[in-house]
Amino acid sequence: MSAFFNPSVRIVWASMAMGLALAVSGCAATKDHYAAGEDAQQRQAFEATNETKAGANIDTQATYLKVVGQMQQQGLWFASLAHIDALEQRWGVTPDSTRVRADALRQTGQAEPAEAAYKRLLTTPQEAAGYRGLGLLAGARGHYAEAVQLFKQAQRRTPTDALLLSDLGYASLRAGQLEEARLPLMQALQLQPDSKQAQANVALYLEATHQPEQATALMDANRMPEATRAAVRAAALQMRSAAGNSAASAPASATLPRDEPIAPLPLALKPTRWAGMGGVRTANQLNPSISAADTPLSPNPTSPRGTP
Repeated sequence: MSAFFNPSVRIVWASMAMGLALAVSGCAATKDHYAAGEDAQQRQAFEATNETKAGANIDTQATYLKVVGQMQQQGLWFASLAHIDALEQRWGVTPDSTRVRADALRQTGQAEPAEAAYKRLLTTPQEAAGYRGLGLLAGARGHYAEAVQLFKQAQRRTPTDALLLSDLGYASLRAGQLEEARLPLMQALQLQPDSKQAQANVALYLEATHQPEQATALMDANRMPEATRAAVRAAALQMRSAAGNSAASAPASATLPRDEPIAPLPLALKPTRWAGMGGVRTANQLNPSISAADTPLSPNPTSPRGTP
């Protein structure tokens, strides 16, 4: 009988084969383990290198200001205040650092220090940002006529700022100055045609001035969701109603009061930046930066602004 057919020999061969298989699989497992370890080490080294580069890159005030701006665009207003402190400790206070601080203070609900910071900008190259910030604070208090005047001061200094023009037009609507709102709103839309804020504000103007067909065409062309359309129409109806009630109660020779705010709307048609905890402008908190998922209408975008 050959050795191959000997049962005892077959058992030995089987044992050897199994041992070899286990050895091979063990080597593969060890190899995979080492490979995984090497990958992890490489990832850690890569991340550490990136962190080192990031730290090294923040070697100028301008670079640090960009980092702060990115944080604010992401809605990290509280965290940005800590970095502004660090920035000013290293390079001192400048108009640029005061501007981002004022925006962060406003977005974190600190109206009084924000107002003081914006006022400090009025004698600096950031004068336009100062007037705009003061206008946003006025709008948050419901002082829409005052906001209009402050936005106009800012607009004289930065006439092509689409976000500012949209703010001005919206404040004019809320102040009852419907016809005055037309020019800045149309300018904002043509300067930044993809802006959801500008589109919604123009639709609001059209609805408020009894042009529903044009408003519908605009909303259709921009595929506005039904919730946005309903908010636009409800806001326009409330504006017309408030304007009609004011006109009926006033003497024939009198003009509509400009210091009295229109009744709060259920939803402001601007993507943020009036005031508040970094979010959307609500009826009594005209303020850019909440996502479209949080509200059907988002006032300003979010510029470091929401940018204000």
